[in-house]
Amino acid sequence: MKKVVMLTSTLLASTPVWALVPPDYKEPPSDFNAEIEAGMQLNTGNNKSQNFNGRTYLNYDTEKARQEFTFKVYYAADDESTTAEKYDVYAQSSYKLDSGYIFGRGEFTWDDFGSYTKLMTISSGYGFDIISNYQTKLSLEVGPGFRYDLPKATDSDLNPDANQDIILRTAAKYSVKLQEYTSLNADLTSEVGEDNNTLTLDLSYKNTFLQDWAFKIGVNVRYTAVVLEDSVKTDTITTFNLLYTFQ
Repeated sequence: MKKVVMLTSTLLASTPVWALVPPDYKEPPSDFNAEIEAGMQLNTGNNKSQNFNGRTYLNYDTEKARQEFTFKVYYAADDESTTAEKYDVYAQSSYKLDSGYIFGRGEFTWDDFGSYTKLMTISSGYGFDIISNYQTKLSLEVGPGFRYDLPKATDSDLNPDANQDIILRTAAKYSVKLQEYTSLNADLTSEVGEDNNTLTLDLSYKNTFLQDWAFKIGVNVRYTAVVLEDSVKTDTITTFNLLYTFQ
């Protein structure tokens, strides 16, 4: 009898614990999430090679503001030397209004094998959501900015002068859930200036096969209106990556 009383007391004492932490308990959603991906790439245009690429994305989204940071690296080499080496850094702060948001953005690129080896764009402006629901999101951004481009050195010009230009930047960001575990993202950005114009399309398809793991195919196409004589105007990077999401 004494053993039965003790067992009953133990069960009663443990019942509140199970009530507080049920078996199907999940952590509440966080304002912070991050993505890390890595894989292989295929370059066409000024660079022709296959090798390694990586990307880190950080996002802190609250009721009043959203902070985003992206770092990308592309590296390729053949049997003799490095054939591609590029680093991209993007940072954007957005402050939400009753209708839309205002933002400040910085973009920095180092590309040893591109027509321009150093590129910097600083812009600000206004953005708003055209569509925003569980399945589909579409937003537009527009605002002025400043662009700095350093052309690649050539035999005829070992120390080229950098181009500095006031630009108008417009961007469209689109995402759609095709199915429960698949999604498509497309970002189209235009920079129009007096000296040069650029158009960039960043397209990706993601298929989640585990809770936090996904396979991602990405295509980045960048068109530059004015390039050096020995360079082509369109650069394309195709990536096949494994992606992990922190939430």
